[in-house]
Amino acid sequence: MASKLIAPSVLAADFANLQRDVEMINNSDADWFHIDIMDGVFVPNISFGMPVLRDIVKHATKTIDVHLMIIDPDRYIKTFADLGSNILTVHYEACTHLHRTLQAIKAEGMQAGVAINPHTNVSLLEDTINDIDLVCIMSVNPGFGGQSFIENTYKKVKQLKEIIDRNNAKTMIEIDGGVTDKNAKALIEAGADVLVAGSYVFKSENPTATIKGLKEIIA
Repeated sequence: MASKLIAPSVLAADFANLQRDVEMINNSDADWFHIDIMDGVFVPNISFGMPVLRDIVKHATKTIDVHLMIIDPDRYIKTFADLGSNILTVHYEACTHLHRTLQAIKAEGMQAGVAINPHTNVSLLEDTINDIDLVCIMSVNPGFGGQSFIENTYKKVKQLKEIIDRNNAKTMIEIDGGVTDKNAKALIEAGADVLVAGSYVFKSENPTATIKGLKEIIA
């Protein structure tokens, strides 16, 4: 079985010491950088944009997992490819023509991800599951870090895993929001492959040790 992955969410990092926190992730047991891009329209918050992403990529030595919480993401697919994104995740709720968007992401040489909000049913992804490299299940309402985990997530992970297996898809399942040492193992057992951890990592006394601890739990 492929090893399970930890993707610290840079949204929770210290922006005044961003390079330090990027280096910390580089030197830790983390697997990916998870980077949230928000526009203040699709979600009620604005995060950083292209210049900050460019600077993160400049120093990062691991997979760049970009999560677009924006309306009309098609406008920026090429831009995010040019900035060095390895995985580009768009929201199901923001895409009128999801299949076309997925094809456009892949045409730029990136892996294509789809994120779904807590109220969105995973069954809506069945028709495109073979075109999706990663499904990001939001386990909090998107827009702000530090929220508490929505318990219904476990059920959604199991339902999605059934869809993936039924269609012989290679899709990975990522969980984003409220991940801690308390729920990490149960999420992996339900079928998750990648855990995004933000506040839990960056607000801890020793982020490197916290990441190591999460990796040991899900190993």
